[in-house]
Amino acid sequence: MNIAVLVKLVPDTEASLKISGDRRYIDKSDVNLVLNPFDEYAVEEALRLRESHGGKVVVLSLGGDEAVKALRNSLAMGADEAIHLVTPTGLDIPGTAGALAGALRDKGFDLILAGKQAVDDDCGAVGPMVAEMLDIPHISTIVKLDVDGGELTAHREIETGIEVFRTSLPALVTAQKGLNEPRYASLKGIMMAKKKPVTTIEPEAVTARTEVVQLNYPPTRPPGKIVGEGVEAVPELVRLLKEEAKVV
Repeated sequence: MNIAVLVKLVPDTEASLKISGDRRYIDKSDVNLVLNPFDEYAVEEALRLRESHGGKVVVLSLGGDEAVKALRNSLAMGADEAIHLVTPTGLDIPGTAGALAGALRDKGFDLILAGKQAVDDDCGAVGPMVAEMLDIPHISTIVKLDVDGGELTAHREIETGIEVFRTSLPALVTAQKGLNEPRYASLKGIMMAKKKPVTTIEPEAVTARTEVVQLNYPPTRPPGKIVGEGVEAVPELVRLLKEEAKVV
């Protein structure tokens, strides 16, 4: 089974983010960048499927030089090969999906995995867009995956229970927390990752459909207010919740 996994390098969720001078991007100069957490579930699932069914796992990432870190981290976990789609400047969501779809088209992958969303933009659209562009089935935010021959069965959690989907291969699925427990890269894996091939290609030319006009910080929270102590403060608290906060 030949499996492709889409990965992305994102700012650490514990990092303090700053907006760049042109107010259109995140300033990544002093930010620790990590493999997108949801992509880790996708890589882990691909490795487990390879261990059960054979084949190889190829990881793909789009971006500048920093994207190689996401690929090397995936190779250290156990992926076999990596493809770096070089883009000196960022693409919009449709452009990213188009470039990835172009790199995947006619390559004979049985299954494509991705994280359900990247934690930097929380869009969650790239995976499904890639599947639509490749004209293959896709199932998003899965928590269980089984492959048997030319079919896969995927489970997705919803508020009222579990949805079960079955489709033929090739297909694309996006991984949710709970699908598995990603392995840590061993020292041996990290050393071997340095020797594994990373193929560099220029993606197909795509036209941007959207543009980031401006990023802004969220408004500053107003200071807290002490309205009194004990039961005597309850009437004033209720009044403020009704008239000012308007939550009751």
